[in-house]
Amino acid sequence: MLLFFMTGIHYVTDEHGVPMAVQLDLAEWGELWQDIYDGIVAEQRSNEPLVAWEEVKRQLAEHHGISG
Repeated sequence: MLLFFMTGIHYVTDEHGVPMAVQLDLAEWGELWQDIYDGIVAEQRSNEPLVAWEEVKRQLAEHHGISG
């Protein structure tokens, strides 16, 4: 088995040594985490109905006084 170690990454294991979670040092890996998180959010929202850009702009202007 090939093992390698990277700074700022810690594996959390159960009582049998089975990996259960990963802790990332966000100062070092924050940009990577943001990419991973964005992918998770996009996947969760993939079945939501689409809204046309013109409708979004209209709603922003109507509810928040933002025009584009």
